[in-house]
Amino acid sequence: MENSDLEPVAQEVFSALADPSRRAILAALAARGPATATDLAAQLPITRQAIAKHLTLLAEAGLVTPEPGERRRVRYRLDSAPMKVAQQFLGALARDWDGPLAALRDRLQ
Repeated sequence: MENSDLEPVAQEVFSALADPSRRAILAALAARGPATATDLAAQLPITRQAIAKHLTLLAEAGLVTPEPGERRRVRYRLDSAPMKVAQQFLGALARDWDGPLAALRDRLQ
């Protein structure tokens, strides 16, 4: 996959990860497994309404997957696939920089 193919997914991931509340939600899901917005509100210093909004953005970025449960409760599960795409994007970016940075280092020495 080319870097230009990875960039839109990486952009969504980076935008989602830019907010500390969303990072806290992802960390809670990683540590404790699937949870509802209500479960997460009990664990974090964030209101249930705010968590629901953050979960919507995380789902749009593909980082969480909503799973319908009993009594209309939706549980959210982590999905690492978009994070792996973002890692590939960063890896390709780093490779693109390695040559010019090495040339600059050699020239400066």
